[in-house]
Amino acid sequence: DEYDRSFLTLHPNIAIITSVDADHLDIYSEHKFLKESFELFANQIKAQGFLISKMGLDFELPKKDSIKNYTYSLREKADFYGKNIRIEKGNYVFDLESVVDNISEIHFSFPGLHNVENAVAAVAAAQLFGVEATEIKKALSTFLGVKRRFDYRIKSESILFIDDYAHHPEELRACITSVKELYPNKKISGIFQPHLFTRTRDFADGFAESLDLLDETILLEIYPARELPIEGVNSNMLLAKMKSKNKMLCSKENLVAELEHRTPQVVLTLGAGDIDKLVEPIEIALKKKFKLNG
Repeated sequence: DEYDRSFLTLHPNIAIITSVDADHLDIYSEHKFLKESFELFANQIKAQGFLISKMGLDFELPKKDSIKNYTYSLREKADFYGKNIRIEKGNYVFDLESVVDNISEIHFSFPGLHNVENAVAAVAAAQLFGVEATEIKKALSTFLGVKRRFDYRIKSESILFIDDYAHHPEELRACITSVKELYPNKKISGIFQPHLFTRTRDFADGFAESLDLLDETILLEIYPARELPIEGVNSNMLLAKMKSKNKMLCSKENLVAELEHRTPQVVLTLGAGDIDKLVEPIEIALKKKFKLNG
């Protein structure tokens, strides 16, 4: 984890770096120090090991001859990249262009183009370790995702409920954009709990822009985690920065009742704090409201 630099205790054979975006500035104070940590981490890859990094990342690649550097991207030409990406029967299908071996007709059921991009990186790692195309295709076609990452809690004709750990503006943007792509004709209602006062302060404009992608937004108060409050930094500050008219602040205690008074079509819970404790009560309430079994 880059949060507390604990990834600098690792000396991997292979590493994938997906992002060096500014985050955890309560630890790093400046973006340049976070990038320096990623550069240190990359240089700790073992001799004859591989670094797979997203195309265009702004950090210095290892210059050691013993570390082989590769790039990946969603669609942009790189050592590994996707082609002919499309949705068929609710699943992504794509081809992989690869310096190892091209693969066609990969079926991937996990939603979101950002997850297709992650799949490209995972395939790159697998190929560099010698995994065969048939095994790669089988694994991706059956991958169901992980808890709190685009986690479908309810998936029915009448209501969809998705829970996601997104807690950075770019993660929010990726998740919300993916939902809008999959369900273009449905109203998207998002419940977001900001995580950390410093992160909310540092990325307030980015949070507001990402949340404005929702059709309606319910904000919970900031989850402080390890921090003390900062004067003037709260969820009302985010509400003021948002351009959307369909927005409100709600307490955790009143959230389920608030949802019961609405008629949502797609509900998203977003955040890295204790919003996960509300997921089950929301799921129970929505199933009762929409008369769903189980």
